[in-house]
Amino acid sequence: MVLAERKLIARIRHMAETGRSTALLRGIGNDCAIISPPRGSELLVTTDLCIEDVHFRRRWHPARSIGHRCLVRGLSDIAAMAGEPLACFLSLGLPAKLPQAWVDEFMRGLLRLATKFKVPLAGGDTSTADKIVADILVLGYTPAGAAVLRSGARPGDRIYVTGELGGSAAVLKQLYAGKKVTAARSSRHFYPLPRLQAARWLREKKIPSAMIDLSDGVSVDLGHICEESKVSAAIYEANIPMSRGADLQLALHGGEDYELLFTAPALAKLPPKIAGAPITLIGEIHSARSGGGLIHIFGESGQRRVLRPAGWQHFRQI
Repeated sequence: MVLAERKLIARIRHMAETGRSTALLRGIGNDCAIISPPRGSELLVTTDLCIEDVHFRRRWHPARSIGHRCLVRGLSDIAAMAGEPLACFLSLGLPAKLPQAWVDEFMRGLLRLATKFKVPLAGGDTSTADKIVADILVLGYTPAGAAVLRSGARPGDRIYVTGELGGSAAVLKQLYAGKKVTAARSSRHFYPLPRLQAARWLREKKIPSAMIDLSDGVSVDLGHICEESKVSAAIYEANIPMSRGADLQLALHGGEDYELLFTAPALAKLPPKIAGAPITLIGEIHSARSGGGLIHIFGESGQRRVLRPAGWQHFRQI
């Protein structure tokens, strides 16, 4: 059974003490947190819901992995804006009969990642619920004017991705097929890592014209950049960096890789790796006749087809 609310909050507060930072002046224990952002910075705020049987399943995902994945979603959004995380806030809806041991493991997964990236847990809320619901809010910052938006891509820009694609979706496909998959710490599905260091390097070098994290798949997320920038895109099948066990469809549409997709001027000089992440050129930005959003993909023999969004989209009628 989950502890009564006051005891649960006290337990979480004790567990979160190791994640404090100088930016957090007051955290759990007050009606609001007090945070001191760096001088000359602009704040970034992102929220993300994790809902049982939508974003995870208890029979597939260990509680520690679920807590880790919950925070990754917010940290990856901060990376997508080339930001630095300041603090996180967690609201939990928990079934009354959920074992407290499950909650403890969830918190250990979340707080281990929070400690790695020096992101203190500064507050949140708790409630009873029919299923597990975890709402993560991450507060971050960039130097004033330095945030990278989705709307900055221009015709002639090149399109790049970090890392490899399709690995998370490949594991999910195995789980749906009823196969037993070990939740290894190295797994990009169970324990993905946000590309915060790569994003910082890109920001400091002033390279990206637009950027997004690959949470919903290339076909959806590149489409967001094209729509916001009012451009179209061409990508090349042979250039897509696929994870071991993934195929082209999983790499293009799978999602939850939490890699970065960014555009940069054609003359930008990029190393083969940034902060340990391989960098791959996958295509270029073109002008759009109306509105933007169209993506073409070229096969290895040169044939062209429209790449339609087929990644994860909530509320899409199937």
